[in-house]
Amino acid sequence: MRVSGKFTVQMQAQEASFEGSDGINVTRMSLDKTYKGELSAHSQGEMLSAVTTTTGSAGYVAIEQVTGSLSGQSGSFVLQHSGIMDQGDAQLTLTVVPDSGSGELKTLSGTMDIRIDSGEHHYDFDYELDVLP
Repeated sequence: MRVSGKFTVQMQAQEASFEGSDGINVTRMSLDKTYKGELSAHSQGEMLSAVTTTTGSAGYVAIEQVTGSLSGQSGSFVLQHSGIMDQGDAQLTLTVVPDSGSGELKTLSGTMDIRIDSGEHHYDFDYELDVLP
């Protein structure tokens, strides 16, 4: 199955941020998202990023717990993010953490792509959801 929609995100810097001696800036941020569409949900999470001294090169990891409904099925699940930018060339992977689902989303697995178009955040979520007996 695939669903698409929009989301909003608020990020707030946390105290664990620091600048390394080699100019690499490490930042910890809290995430607060609202998903709209077939994924109607709220999520909270934490992100850790490292920005290098080379323009366009950085990396980040994040974990967010998503709670709401997916195509009419309610529950929660955890998304794990892993992103790299290599001089502007971006690679991003968001994966449902195995066995992190609850409620009607208990058997959820899948991956999500995100993109920003004209300042708006969009998601495409490819998932599988086994029907529980």
